[in-house]
Amino acid sequence: MFTGIVSDVGRVRSVEKRGDTRFVIETVYDPDSMLLGASIACSGCCLTVVEKGTDNGANWFAVDASAETLNCTVLGSWAAGTPINLERALKAGDELGGHIVSGHVDGVGTIIDIQPDGDSKRFTFEAPEGLGQFIAAKGSVTLDGTSLTVNTVEDVVTGSNSGATRFGVNIIPHTQSVTTWGQARVGQRINLEIDMLARYVARLAKKE
Repeated sequence: MFTGIVSDVGRVRSVEKRGDTRFVIETVYDPDSMLLGASIACSGCCLTVVEKGTDNGANWFAVDASAETLNCTVLGSWAAGTPINLERALKAGDELGGHIVSGHVDGVGTIIDIQPDGDSKRFTFEAPEGLGQFIAAKGSVTLDGTSLTVNTVEDVVTGSNSGATRFGVNIIPHTQSVTTWGQARVGQRINLEIDMLARYVARLAKKE
């Protein structure tokens, strides 16, 4: 489990195509503090540490991603040099600064627009069809591993994207500086995880 509070912006060092795909990721995390088999959220996707080490002063860890993971997330577009948001797994007693995040990506969204809003930036995202029912104004959402608060929600009812949902999020300068959001661009695809509570409330509502 995670909280959506990014603690490092890592960088993909290498991508190796095997039966699965192996990513080697550079990080500030001390390899001695990472156990083999530990979970790390990589831009919102929970992955397992299978190797770790330090080369030329740079710490790194390796993870394997299956074809299913590549198909359901943006990981298939990662290449050497790609920056990614990293978060270590939550420990009992840790501060819950964001919201409960599982690291199981529900779908791939798209950045539709970015506009200045005071010192912050207002991002507009489009969620895939079927996920809009779980996104609500003032609710939480996890985007590329970052816990964010939804400001506005609008269902798309006309055009080729009918059935999709667009929603707005403000990202403050601090968050932009300590995550990959400072480098985000319109058209970029992002990992989206809906709020876990919203998932179960919707499930229970269907049974009534």
